[in-house]
Amino acid sequence: MLQCIFLLSDSGEIMLEKQLTGHRVDRSICVWFWEQSLSQGDSFKLQPVIASPTHYLFQVVRAGITFLACTQVEMPPLMGIEFLCRVADVLTDYLGELNEDLVKDNFVIVYELLDEMIDNGFPLTTEPNILREIIAPPNLVSKVLSVVTGNSSNVSDTVPGAIASHVPWRTTDPKYAKNEVNVDLVEEMDAILNRDGHLIKCEIYGEVQVNSHLSGLPDLTLSFTNPSILDDVRFHPCVRFRPWESHQILSFVPPDGQFKLVSYRVRKLKNTPIYVKPQFTSDAGTCRVSVLVGIRRDPGKPIDSIDVQFQLPSCVLSADLTSNYGTVNILSNKICSWTIGKMPKDKTPSMSGTLTLESGLQQLHVFPTVQVRFKIMGVVLSGLQVDKLDVKNLPNHPYKGFRALTRAGQFEVRS
Repeated sequence: MLQCIFLLSDSGEIMLEKQLTGHRVDRSICVWFWEQSLSQGDSFKLQPVIASPTHYLFQVVRAGITFLACTQVEMPPLMGIEFLCRVADVLTDYLGELNEDLVKDNFVIVYELLDEMIDNGFPLTTEPNILREIIAPPNLVSKVLSVVTGNSSNVSDTVPGAIASHVPWRTTDPKYAKNEVNVDLVEEMDAILNRDGHLIKCEIYGEVQVNSHLSGLPDLTLSFTNPSILDDVRFHPCVRFRPWESHQILSFVPPDGQFKLVSYRVRKLKNTPIYVKPQFTSDAGTCRVSVLVGIRRDPGKPIDSIDVQFQLPSCVLSADLTSNYGTVNILSNKICSWTIGKMPKDKTPSMSGTLTLESGLQQLHVFPTVQVRFKIMGVVLSGLQVDKLDVKNLPNHPYKGFRALTRAGQFEVRS
């Protein structure tokens, strides 16, 4: 049972406080949490469950906002973490994106959503489809009406029909003139490479995202040609577990609109689509920089949106860097950003130049880690393939679309 939820800004300010039970949690717990966060750094922020002197804390960080929940009683820790993730997802769905300004500007809606999502410390209604029927999403008309009428409540007077349904994630009897369902495979590649381009670690986090606009109560079945490669599979509540357990088939009645059907990992991949080879050599107060980027394994589709970044060490006074392709910029926070864009076919992009070190320092002792971003449309590098998608309980054949996207996640090259 959760006793309180706080939303903290990136500076530690309490943006929202929601007491959930009769036992009030004092705000001093946030002061203790922030002091520990400042003293321990990133290692503390990566801990989802924290034991304080008086409470157990659950934390989830999204877009610079810390979702912090407190309890003093025994409870499954994953319930607290999953609920905070669901709150963050619902707020992103309602507000379009998630940041401090949007939370502050829509404080009433955020508070009303928490009122409906949790009751006396226990999760209650967390499905976005039902919440949209209870609480109207923010828009310009509703803001004007609230100012004119003085009524700031967005809660509907009618009870959503889906609450009493055996499929509460779906709105009641939706109807569409054109039935369609689109399936997107979206993957992020996390990789660590050494300075010679040799692979140390490579794995993929993927999601099957579905956008469903189907009338009535359709029943869908999605199968893959190679489901055995999937690991750490996590399902939307609409997925029936037995068909997956016995035959690795996803059988489900979909929510209406966009949702994440399943997430997964594919581990121990042996190749990355591109390589990055950084070299930093220094003497006599100057550091020479050379970075090469090229295709290691052709994915069969253009590699786009390539961006290479690294943090200049604090001892660097100035930088003179140029490239034979793309643009190089030194940002105000001393981050070097090399924007390549689409990988060219006739040359290997390279960046070179010099860094001037502070006086008295002959050599560079701290070498930066290079962060790489890229995007490949139409390909999933894990090799996962959709076999077929069957739709039942519809009088006409719906349109079925499939897309694929791979992008870089935590893609790092050590120098």
